[in-house]
Amino acid sequence: MANTILIGAQWGDEGKGKIIDVLTERADLVVRSQGGANAGHTVRVGKKQYVLHLIPSGILRPRKRCIIGNGVVIDPVSLVRELDGLKRHKVNVKGRLFISDKAHIVMPYHRAIEACAENLKGKNKIGTTLRGIGPAYGDKIARTGLRLADLVDAKKFEARLRDRLRDANRIIRALGGKGLSFKKINDDYRKAARRLAPFVANTTRMVHDALDAKKEILFEGAQGTYLDIDQGTYPFVTSSNTTSGGACTGSGLPPNRVDHVLGVLKAYTTRVGSGPFPTEDDSIGEMLHNMGREFGATTGRPRRCGWFDAVATRQAVQVNGIDQLAVTNIDGLDKLAEIKICTGYKLGGKTLDYVPTDAEDIECVKPVYQTFPGWQCDTSAVTDWKKLPLKARRYTQALSKLIGAKIIIASVGPARSQTMFL
Repeated sequence: MANTILIGAQWGDEGKGKIIDVLTERADLVVRSQGGANAGHTVRVGKKQYVLHLIPSGILRPRKRCIIGNGVVIDPVSLVRELDGLKRHKVNVKGRLFISDKAHIVMPYHRAIEACAENLKGKNKIGTTLRGIGPAYGDKIARTGLRLADLVDAKKFEARLRDRLRDANRIIRALGGKGLSFKKINDDYRKAARRLAPFVANTTRMVHDALDAKKEILFEGAQGTYLDIDQGTYPFVTSSNTTSGGACTGSGLPPNRVDHVLGVLKAYTTRVGSGPFPTEDDSIGEMLHNMGREFGATTGRPRRCGWFDAVATRQAVQVNGIDQLAVTNIDGLDKLAEIKICTGYKLGGKTLDYVPTDAEDIECVKPVYQTFPGWQCDTSAVTDWKKLPLKARRYTQALSKLIGAKIIIASVGPARSQTMFL
């Protein structure tokens, strides 16, 4: 049985939720290992559409077990709302969902601090989702964070919250904000704690029990490679490691137990928020938005769109150790007569085959394009790779060759049925 890490190979929103949902059919355990409610996975099952932020997409498969790992930062109130949403859809999570007792908590003061800090940056805003993710990870690194183990112990939580809120309110007021109420936070979080307590567990041990039992484990990545705090387009990044190494540290998985790293990428490129985007093209964005596509699952913001960037995705393959690929949204290109792929960057008279480190340099690069003929027909009903238009197959095979990994999955829509295995 294979243990697979699934990673976004671009700037997030690659369709990971759908691919996870498809692959979970043959997995025993699905583990989310980083990020927070700033990520969103959209999965369509039949006529129903689910948007999940913290709970792994695998929960939509009956009898599958799911873990929210120690590397995730959790807003307990948001998680309860997500559980309520699943309950309304008659998805039973009892005995199937487990939350790491080591996972850190996102607090209201994290959101307040982030909002004040972003406001002070003016035009230099990072463009965060204002969910408090960065400050929560900051407290984790500063060793002042609160964890799920604290949340489910009422006396311990109250004492630690009182101390932490005092310091946080000083920061909020210094940034021009208004201090928060201890009583309201304590009441809201105690209520959430009572709902979440049955799910809290030592999930590291659960991962190792599954490894010992030779179960197949699927590690669900959130966001994408170029939002990684170390490997992304810094400072326009998230606050966690979104690359494959983060799946190990965020779950307790030993690196030598990884069998495959599956990279998910769109047949074109998108990103949300601020930051460099070499292949951005407004005409593609207008086309996709007019089709009702490319709006953020978490923010609802229209995504920025552009041509496929083989330079960036090739580097993502290297950084993550990606050996398998899933290409999604092929149908988004159905109307185009010509399709471009960026194969290199021009910067200061030089041609680069890698992504520069400095965000200002990335902003200045000029893409070098290779043009491919479009197929100009509807592919959304195709269920067999061999029946996909020849030009569409040649285009996706060119992506595979340019970035150096094998395509094993092709997707032409959000539904489970719109998936082909090569």
